[in-house]
Amino acid sequence: MSEINPNEIYTTSETEKLLKISNSTMKRMLKKGIIRAVKLGGRYKILGKEILSAISPETEHKVAKMYVQLKNKTKKAIKDW
Repeated sequence: MSEINPNEIYTTSETEKLLKISNSTMKRMLKKGIIRAVKLGGRYKILGKEILSAISPETEHKVAKMYVQLKNKTKKAIKDW
């Protein structure tokens, strides 16, 4: 596995290869803000430190917490029907 340089700029395809994820997963991560990116010339550019923060254990905990909140909100909305 290649080392991720925090100060280097990566494309989405490079990020997919580094994280070993599919294109659809990459799109989902960008859309949900799990990985922050800047769009330049119609293409996303991702800073290495954003990739590193996305794969940290803290991020996994935040995603799990967000999931539980969404699940509870959905249960409440269904109960009110």
